[in-house]
Amino acid sequence: MDDGPTVASRADAAGLRPAWSFADLDRRVHAAQGHFTQGTSVLAVALAFLDWGLHLANAPYHRVDLAHLAMDHARRLFAGALGIGPSPCIEPAPTDRRFVGSAWQRQPFALMEQAFLLQEAWWQAATAALPGVAGPHQTIVAFTMRQMLDVASPSNIPWLNPEVLEATWQSGGRNLLDGLANLAGDIRRTVTDAPPEAASGFQVGQNLAITPGRVVLRNRLMELIQYTPTTPTVRPEPVLIVPAWIMKYYILDLSPQTSLIRYLVDQGHTVFCISWRNPGAEMADTGFDDYRTLGVMAALDAVNAIVGKAKVQAAGYCLGGTLLAVAAAAMARNGDNRLASVTLFAAQTDFTEAGELQLFTSEAQLAALDDLMWDHGFLDAKQMAGAFQLLRSNDLIWSRLVQHYLLGQQERPNELMAWNADTTRMPARMHSEYLHHMFHNNDLAGGRFEVEGRPVSLADIHVPFFVVGTETDHVAPWRSVYKLQLLNDGDSTFVLTSGGHNAGIVSEPGHPHRHFRIRERLHGERYIGPDEWAEIAARQAGSWWPIWAAWLDQHAGTPVAPPPMGAPSRGLTPLDAAPGRYVLER
Repeated sequence: MDDGPTVASRADAAGLRPAWSFADLDRRVHAAQGHFTQGTSVLAVALAFLDWGLHLANAPYHRVDLAHLAMDHARRLFAGALGIGPSPCIEPAPTDRRFVGSAWQRQPFALMEQAFLLQEAWWQAATAALPGVAGPHQTIVAFTMRQMLDVASPSNIPWLNPEVLEATWQSGGRNLLDGLANLAGDIRRTVTDAPPEAASGFQVGQNLAITPGRVVLRNRLMELIQYTPTTPTVRPEPVLIVPAWIMKYYILDLSPQTSLIRYLVDQGHTVFCISWRNPGAEMADTGFDDYRTLGVMAALDAVNAIVGKAKVQAAGYCLGGTLLAVAAAAMARNGDNRLASVTLFAAQTDFTEAGELQLFTSEAQLAALDDLMWDHGFLDAKQMAGAFQLLRSNDLIWSRLVQHYLLGQQERPNELMAWNADTTRMPARMHSEYLHHMFHNNDLAGGRFEVEGRPVSLADIHVPFFVVGTETDHVAPWRSVYKLQLLNDGDSTFVLTSGGHNAGIVSEPGHPHRHFRIRERLHGERYIGPDEWAEIAARQAGSWWPIWAAWLDQHAGTPVAPPPMGAPSRGLTPLDAAPGRYVLER
């Protein structure tokens, strides 16, 4: 039975409902809260601690076990200090560089270091998985406690850090004055939105992103750069690179010595690369599928217009790799066979093991981010950078604090830091769709992600994959990247390289202390788990770049004359010289 129009609908029809709504007012309140907390949901953290605290209170014998562990730690500490037990009584993790200096081996600093490490170990046990606590809540509690402990580390306290005390004594306090000058300079650069001092001396188009080429396509979302060949012949299958728009493309084209793009060109490949626009509030309604249609598919159309019918070897990095996987799955579903191969650099397709970034994708956290982006129209680069820094706070925050402010040392300029300071924004709609569909719901791996109203499946892709994971990646953990092998049983070569999300990819030949593991899985072979894979795949010294170049050659034809630059007759007249305009947008 129809009860007739509701009160709300009658008010709308009569023009009595105001232009704003109470829901919008709530969103503004939440956005204001997000400004204060840098996008972190206080409710998400509070709910996690409530869940953990209540379950801990209901586990009396677990608390007894933790008390016993605390007493054991105290016994080990004092036994070591008195020389009647092992010394040191606990070793820092291999990646923990806070206490490596010889000054930390002297008393009383050694005792403080040992006491702190034991305290860390106790809290790690206390915040470990507790029956009944929701997995995301347990992760949030453990992460939050680790951040709080990192703040209280004796290495961060000037009168407890022997290296700072020694530098202060030897320099008569000059290090602290230099540290204050460094702090003042950083504040000034923050207020004036100037790049950090470590980025000085580097400029895009002058000594960064200088591989010769031309922009051959520009639309409202991206520029497509075609690079000038350096060899008399090239492989007929061009390489199309789809970088992430969470960072600027020239991470793959830093200096000539560290440029993967330049390396590919010198190996006889015709290379195209997308350079994404840095979105502002005017692009708030740009969705994830816009990046597919105006990005990957528009670029493919342009590449085909320039090189003819040759198939394309496509490569995607990070979020660009996820987008490329979606585009390739949609193409396979639709019978579009223009791809010869797909390469993924540190790109996730299954997000069930996406690491600590999942801390920022709970329901409460996503609601807070959605409201903040609704207010701005985009996710601010500083908020993204802050989240990534927290994942490696010891290396990226506290170590810098000690070196820069307490020891008064200047940061040595380098190209990677200059690129890292050249931040980008994320459109509100796109980033919300990405976080909800990928990180939170895992729709792509579950076969629920829709393109043009129909779901896509990575199992439909029948071209060979080359997939790169990095050992210490905190953004796309390599075991998560590896899970593509559960979603596609075709020919796949997986490489695990040393380094992190960026340094592991920028791993040019000749770079010292680099190594990698590699193993191919052919269609029909049984699945091998990541840990078993790491045991089987032999470690090799050097860069993985030559291995990838050789793999591309295996899936390419006989070299031919280079294609023309652009295709003016088809509306692809060469425009600006590389690196183009969009990469310069701040």
